[in-house]
Amino acid sequence: MIKIIDKSKCSGCSACAGICPRNSISMKTDGEGFVYPNVNQDTCIDCGACDKICPIINAVPENKTNQWGFIIQNKDLQVLRESTAGGFYTAIAEYVIEKNGIVYGAEISNTLEVHHISIENKNDLWKFRNSKYVQSFIGGELLKDVKRNVCSGRLVLFSGTPCQIEGLIKIVGNHKNLLTVDVVCRATPSPLMFRKYIEYQEKIQNSRIKQVIFRDKFYGYKYSTLNLTTENNNGNYHCGVESDPWLRAFFSNKINRPACYECHFRKQYRISDFTIWDCFQVGRYSKKLDNDKGATRLLIHSEQGYHIFDQIKFKFNYISVSPDKLVKTTKEMFCSIEKPNRTIRDKLFKDANQMNGYEFFEKYFPETISVKIKRFIRILSLKLGVYATLKKIYVKITKKY
Repeated sequence: MIKIIDKSKCSGCSACAGICPRNSISMKTDGEGFVYPNVNQDTCIDCGACDKICPIINAVPENKTNQWGFIIQNKDLQVLRESTAGGFYTAIAEYVIEKNGIVYGAEISNTLEVHHISIENKNDLWKFRNSKYVQSFIGGELLKDVKRNVCSGRLVLFSGTPCQIEGLIKIVGNHKNLLTVDVVCRATPSPLMFRKYIEYQEKIQNSRIKQVIFRDKFYGYKYSTLNLTTENNNGNYHCGVESDPWLRAFFSNKINRPACYECHFRKQYRISDFTIWDCFQVGRYSKKLDNDKGATRLLIHSEQGYHIFDQIKFKFNYISVSPDKLVKTTKEMFCSIEKPNRTIRDKLFKDANQMNGYEFFEKYFPETISVKIKRFIRILSLKLGVYATLKKIYVKITKKY
């Protein structure tokens, strides 16, 4: 039976729970807020299926194949506005639903928890738009549902992080009815920490948080912000990576899953059909698409994926880019995030379990004078119309794309 001794060797993809013939594996939350497999030894028959299915134990070697690269922007302005980048996933999801298919992806629920759900109506696809900077819960039952639909002959589309995609394909196989989209993932933050952030903001805002948009375009795509809507306002909180406590916590590298510091899935040639990620420096490739409304870099790995893209490309403004050029500046595709000091990280999670959200974020990610100055400078540069120019200079100097 599967047993997690080293937590850096488990991504929480739920494949082991999804393959278990006796439903003996459930995903249980640990003290850091991450889920790991828990085996019911009374019902386990020790068949070994869970060990055989694990995408980390049975890593897929990178296999160089034909690829196609594009930068795309959805022509539907509402979809584009609501999407994190260029609105690719909505377009392919519409295609699948029109074929009487079913679409799976991550949503943030009314209780502000992130989990995977299925959708069969195009009017519900807004739930999948926008990034979720929290690890999504999948669970074994949802993966079994995916396999049932694939095997019944329905076209299925599934999006997730690379580890989630590889876990799913281990269960279902490279079936002609299954389309997969992975996102270039920096890391997966702790759901426990996100709950602490919500507590913190509800104290600051003096109201219950109803909605979180992790990447809105209130100031434009190139300066996307985290947006909050509370019960007593209409979403007037807009803070960027330099000032919002959650975004600062995420990019500090201290609140992420242990497996993310030694990620096994960072590579150019993937087993998904599509890989998507941001294209902030779209002006390097196309002046037409450089309108600050959002653009998606798209890497297609399969003949089937290219065939479907060819059928939906009329929905996009797009350009073709060589795959090697497309991935050249994407560090997150190849490199894991830097591992923080273990003692510091352990203390941080210990405090998170003992403090309320306000106390925790005030201690570790307070709004200092430095934070306020950075926010002022960024907002001022936006109002003066020089933000994009300054960012280009910053990127040129630091090489941080």
